[in-house]
Amino acid sequence: MGKKQKQVLLLFILWSVFCCVMSEQIHYTMPEESEKDYFVGNLAKGLGLEVRDLTKRKLGISSGNQHFTLNEQNGNLYVKNRIDREEICGKSSTCVLKLEVVAHNPLNIFHINIFIQDVNDNAPHFWKETIDLKVSESNLPGARFTFGTAEDADIGINSLQGYNLSSTAYFQLDVQETKDGDKYAELILQKQLDREKEHTHYMVITAVDGGVPRKTGTLNIRVNVTDINDNAPVFSQAIYKVSLKENAPIGMSVLQVKASDSDEGSNAEITYTFSDIAEKGEQKFTLDPKDGKITLLENIDFENRKKYVMIIQASDGGGLVAHCKVEIEVLDENDNAPDVILTSISNPIPEDLEPGAVIALIKVHDRDSGENGEVSCHLQEFVPFQIVSSSDDYFKLLTDGSLDRERVPEYNITIIAMDKGTPPLSTHKTISIMISDINDNPPAFEKPSFTAYILENNPAGVSVFHVKASDPDLDRNAQITYSFLSTSIEDLPLSSYISINSETGTIYSQRSFDYEQLREFQIEVKVQDGGSPPLSSSATVTVCILDRNDNSPQILYPSQTPEGSSVFEMVPRSAESGYLVTKVVAVDADSGHNSWLSFHLLQATEPSLFTIGSHTGEIQTARTLLERDAVKQKLVVMVKDNGQPPLSATVTVNLVFAESFQEALPEINSQPNDSESPLDIQFYLVLALALVSFLFLVTVILTIMMKLRRSRNPTFLQCFIPDPHSKTGAIFPPNYEDGTLPYSYQICLSSESRRNEFAFLQPSQAPSKPDPLLVTDEFLTWALHVSLISHSHICEIS
Repeated sequence: MGKKQKQVLLLFILWSVFCCVMSEQIHYTMPEESEKDYFVGNLAKGLGLEVRDLTKRKLGISSGNQHFTLNEQNGNLYVKNRIDREEICGKSSTCVLKLEVVAHNPLNIFHINIFIQDVNDNAPHFWKETIDLKVSESNLPGARFTFGTAEDADIGINSLQGYNLSSTAYFQLDVQETKDGDKYAELILQKQLDREKEHTHYMVITAVDGGVPRKTGTLNIRVNVTDINDNAPVFSQAIYKVSLKENAPIGMSVLQVKASDSDEGSNAEITYTFSDIAEKGEQKFTLDPKDGKITLLENIDFENRKKYVMIIQASDGGGLVAHCKVEIEVLDENDNAPDVILTSISNPIPEDLEPGAVIALIKVHDRDSGENGEVSCHLQEFVPFQIVSSSDDYFKLLTDGSLDRERVPEYNITIIAMDKGTPPLSTHKTISIMISDINDNPPAFEKPSFTAYILENNPAGVSVFHVKASDPDLDRNAQITYSFLSTSIEDLPLSSYISINSETGTIYSQRSFDYEQLREFQIEVKVQDGGSPPLSSSATVTVCILDRNDNSPQILYPSQTPEGSSVFEMVPRSAESGYLVTKVVAVDADSGHNSWLSFHLLQATEPSLFTIGSHTGEIQTARTLLERDAVKQKLVVMVKDNGQPPLSATVTVNLVFAESFQEALPEINSQPNDSESPLDIQFYLVLALALVSFLFLVTVILTIMMKLRRSRNPTFLQCFIPDPHSKTGAIFPPNYEDGTLPYSYQICLSSESRRNEFAFLQPSQAPSKPDPLLVTDEFLTWALHVSLISHSHICEIS
């Protein structure tokens, strides 16, 4: 068995023993008036606990105890202060002191009952040391006289057991016992008194208890013999009983006793006096000697004394007396609010504490009795706690729901203890409970995704974006760090593009970005707290590269020679105004406004002869050609973008007005100052070769088209220039969407060849030997390409 399993088994055994002990009452017995540090008993042994476990269990006596002390090392219980049974329990036959012992690990309470044994520490005593009895000589033997009872605070055998009378020939002592067990005595006249012989008699009555050794109290009685008074006063009742509420006002008339006497004169004048009353009773009540009215002198408290008993004597003027007993019962009123004592508390408590866990032990006590002393507890406000009765006057404060420190970090719990009196009294006790944090909240971004923008050509190290996450936990559980989940961008390490500050969440660029190469990329940002185990979350950041105007327009058509000029374009002499001469085609690698192009005519041989579309780049004739206008025209066109600052490019367009190619050749070949150049012979040879090649290609193309028309009658050949009534679209150069081709290069291709993006502008190889009956799109494209190259060569040579 492993160490951990042994510990679990040991805890289970201890808990079983603890539960058994908890369900039993521990009893100890000790005599009152024991000296300080008197050994009462060993609680560890009584509770079935090992001495070595006492330190771990943290035994302690609950608050409110003033009589005992507990040695927490060995579990011995000792007397702390003097214990007077009579002061604590009065005349009760059983005197028990209840002691609550609290164990903190785990939290529980043990109830200890300590029975206090009575010792004979109180002697019987009379209310007065000496009393005077007036006895008429006319009293016959058998007449009874009371002198009051002796009191003994002890109980049982140590209490009053009897009375003894000193030797006398005239009186005998008769001891009787009431229903309550109290003993009282009366003097019985044995023979008639003769005042003339002896007018005063002295006796001693001794009250004896049953203790060892016995204790006694004495009463001296002096009997004064009076003249004949043959009618003694008579009370209307032998016993008067009355109930008095403890909140009765001072000066209230409690009771009136009434005695009558049949005699006349002074022998009929009755005087009322207390014959026997306890000292506390004499302080609380007064007796009117004339009318026998008993009045309240001080406030009475049910919790201090529940009953007052007194003997009232009625004496006439002749010395005859009568006695009656008055019992005043004090009724309890709900005048004591419950006392709430916090015995033990666990504070702070973790927010993941399970419902039903004990967090505090509370003792509630009410000094009243009956329903006035029955107390119930509840919580004032709605909180995730509940209070339940444990045993006797104890209540447990339990968790009653889930706790969330981020929502409520502290609870001020008000416990209301209310009795069942009318009206009920209550006591409010507020307990502050702190909730400690656990790592139960992952850090969270403000949004699941973010978009960051950065201009291209940015310097390395510039801040790109700042992500921010928050964690509602505390301390280390709320310490967050930022990192990347992504590892690469376009097969390059992420660290070569961007970096992130792990503490602030600021993202920095590590390089300069080019919009034309990379327009956007995404990264996953992770945030993690410092809890154990750590919690994390992620968000997506899309970084968009913003375009700068860093690319000049690129002119695709007309193509330029290394010297910056374009080939010659042929314009019919009969061209009307608005004739489309050619179109300048250009693109810009930038985007948005930076790629919006405008076309401007910077220079022209005859400015009034041509116009250019500022958005289309189309060059058109503004009027017809006049005789005075030059046949050869030179135009300089500028293409400008819309960036800030704008970038531009220029191209020179050469035009020749002629009705046919043969007519245009002399103009094209005419060079002003180098006609006699030694290169003329070479030029003519090249020109002749080009013309032969061109004618050959035209012949081949026409032959092929005729064969196809005879064999399959195809209808798929259509021109690049779109027919407004045809569904066939035109094909344009790559990266060009809204322009048209120059007029001189309107070419017809099959519909299938439109998928080739202006292939004749790119180098191409001749296809393999075609089928004489089936000419492919590639073959036609190649043929046209060769034709255009030949035409271009002719223009360049010229």
